[in-house]
Amino acid sequence: MTKLAELARLIRSKNAGPFQLTFDVMFEDEARYLRVKQSGAVSREVIGACFNLPAARVLLFFCDNAYAIKASIPRPCFQGDLLDSDGHGGQQYAPLMEIEIP
Repeated sequence: MTKLAELARLIRSKNAGPFQLTFDVMFEDEARYLRVKQSGAVSREVIGACFNLPAARVLLFFCDNAYAIKASIPRPCFQGDLLDSDGHGGQQYAPLMEIEIP
């Protein structure tokens, strides 16, 4: 097993408006991208579990031509709320790094 962070060239998060976070997982080459995609280890269910959300709240896209995976989830609180500790959403990707890829 290999962690997603070891296979991806870049894993990042950012705002997708004040109510959504989006995650980008980008790969250096087709082989690494296909290994992750075909493993089924990155799914709506797995991403939901990383953020304590039901799978139905996760949008997930595989971008074959860019060797990238994109996912979006609702923000835990809206951008600018008193409870918002990451206004830009740039520090939310960490749980994805630990996903185990066979």
